[in-house]
Amino acid sequence: MEKYFALVYDGPPFVLFGTTHLTALVIIALFCFSFLYFRKVWGEKEKRTVRWAFAIAIVVNELSLHVWSAYWGIWNIQTMLPLHMCAVLIWLSSYMLITRNYSIYEFVYFMGFGGAMQAVLTPADAAAYNFPHFRILQTFIAHGLLINIAIYMTVVEGFRPTLQSFKRVFIWTNIYMIPVFFINLAIGSNYLFVAGKPNFPTLLDMLAPWPWYIIELEAIGFAIFFVLYLPFLIKDLQQRSPQTA
Repeated sequence: MEKYFALVYDGPPFVLFGTTHLTALVIIALFCFSFLYFRKVWGEKEKRTVRWAFAIAIVVNELSLHVWSAYWGIWNIQTMLPLHMCAVLIWLSSYMLITRNYSIYEFVYFMGFGGAMQAVLTPADAAAYNFPHFRILQTFIAHGLLINIAIYMTVVEGFRPTLQSFKRVFIWTNIYMIPVFFINLAIGSNYLFVAGKPNFPTLLDMLAPWPWYIIELEAIGFAIFFVLYLPFLIKDLQQRSPQTA
């Protein structure tokens, strides 16, 4: 059991889109699709219970990473502050689940869904480990929960993004990058990866060198936001078309 919490992992390597990776992705997807059924049978009591369960689970999972890192002496302000977007959204989503705050939902839907999806498809920062090691389980649980929370609030609770949501999230995300950039300069960190590409393999390796890849990320982010908003845009256009015919 101890080897699954060890800092140095000597088991079989993680295989991108291997059997265990695909199994984890299928489990996350099945949870998302299950909401299509449960939205019809859950009442307000069940919904409140699910929201609290999600909120507690995502906070406990995040705290477990800090405890594990502190235990092994690798916790530091350069990597462990909640400044990466998914880390920020983990804490915000727990508050959003309890309060049903729509403004936070907008960010959880666009940034949480979009960012967490990339993290489960290419879990580069935890790829030095393999299932069932704690480190990679924690990564998939954290990002899998962010995806499920975004889907749950949309499918079950009836929240949905709007065109204004699209604009607000895109603009405020860019504004958020500014103070993070200066924090990186002050403490020698690389939050949001705006100070350079990470030391581990990521999709950023396919982009231009720093700082030009940041501009490319802007375009990619805009495209991902648009894809996430597209189903609602199509629905709105379909509802308006009979009125204008």
